[in-house]
Amino acid sequence: MENLLRWSIQNSTDNNPQPNNGPAQNKDLDPGILDAILGRPDSELMKEALAVAVDEKRREDERIQALDDFEMLIEHIDNANNMEKLQMWEPLQALLTSPSSTDDIKTQTLWIIGTAVQNNPAAQFHYLSFSPVSTLLSFLSPSVRSAKTRSKAVYALSSVLKHSAAAVRQLEEAGGWETLKAALEDSDISVRRKTAFLFNSLLAPSYGVDSAGEAQLSGPTLHSETTEQPAASPTVHPNSHASMLSDPSSFVTSPATAKAFEAHGIADAMISSLTSPTPHGPDGEQEGDADFEEKAIRSLHTYLTSCQGRLPENQKRELRQFIQDQAAKEGGDEKLADRWGMMADEVKELSGAVA
Repeated sequence: MENLLRWSIQNSTDNNPQPNNGPAQNKDLDPGILDAILGRPDSELMKEALAVAVDEKRREDERIQALDDFEMLIEHIDNANNMEKLQMWEPLQALLTSPSSTDDIKTQTLWIIGTAVQNNPAAQFHYLSFSPVSTLLSFLSPSVRSAKTRSKAVYALSSVLKHSAAAVRQLEEAGGWETLKAALEDSDISVRRKTAFLFNSLLAPSYGVDSAGEAQLSGPTLHSETTEQPAASPTVHPNSHASMLSDPSSFVTSPATAKAFEAHGIADAMISSLTSPTPHGPDGEQEGDADFEEKAIRSLHTYLTSCQGRLPENQKRELRQFIQDQAAKEGGDEKLADRWGMMADEVKELSGAVA
C-alpha cells in the first residue's frame, strides 16, 4: 500500500508545473503495484492455489485455505471451463484418491468438483473422462466416518449426474443405484436430504437447447394439467452447453432413473424412509425431518406422475395410508400441500396415483 501511495504521489500533476519542453519521461511501474491496481489474472491465482493444495510439505490448514480460495475462483463458469486447459482436473482427482489426503482435504476437494461441474456440461464432460463416479460413490460408504465428507460427496455426485446421461451410465456400471438407495438411511440427515433431492433432479424432465440457443423441455410427457409446471429454464452459456446442441440426448436422465427406481427398489426404500424413518441426530434421538419428507414426497410425485412410474399394490397401500394420515393430522389436503411445498392439486394427483 505504501508503494502504491508513493507511486501515485510521484506520478501526480504538480500544483505549480514548470514549463517542460523536453519529451515526457516514462517511469517504469513496479509489477507488484500494477497487480495491486489491476488485479492478477484468475488463472494465475488458480495455479498458485492448486500448487499449495497439492504440496504435502505445507501445513494442512494452508492447503485447506488454498482449496477454499480455489473453490471461490471456479464459482465463475469461465474459470471452471479453464480448468481443463490448465490441466487441473487430474491433480484434483488425485487428492481424492491419495492415501495421504485427510478427510478435510478430501471434503474440500469434493466441494470444488461439485461447484465446477454444476450446470456446466463442458466441465462435466472433461471431468467424466477420469471415470470418477465410482470414486465419488466410495465416499458414501459406511466406513467414511465424516458426515461432512459424505454430505459433500452427494453434492459432488448431484452436480456430476444432473443433466448427464453419460454420468448416469457410469453410475449404473458402478452399482451406484444401490449406494444411493442406502444413503436414504444415512445416519446424517443432510445426506438423506441431498440424496432425495438428487433423485428428483434425475427424474425431472430435462432442458435442451435448440439451434437458436433457447432452452427447450425434454423428457417424459407430463400427462396432466395439474402436474407441477417446470421451473425456469437454466441459463445457457454457448461455450459450456455446446453438447446440448450437438447431442440433445446427452442430457436426458429421467428414463434411466425411472427404470432404476423400479428395478432397484428405490421407490420402496423412499416410501419406507417416510413411514419408518431411521433415527438421526447426535444420539439418534430424532425421528423424521420435515425437509427430507418434502424432498422425498416430491421425488415420489415426479416418479409417479411425470415418469408414470409403477408401484406394487403393497407399496401403493403404504404410501396411500401415509398421505391420508398426514392430511388428517394437518386438517386437509390444502394444509398438507403447504407443508410439503406443493399445490393442493398435486397432493390430490399423488393420492390418485396410489389409489
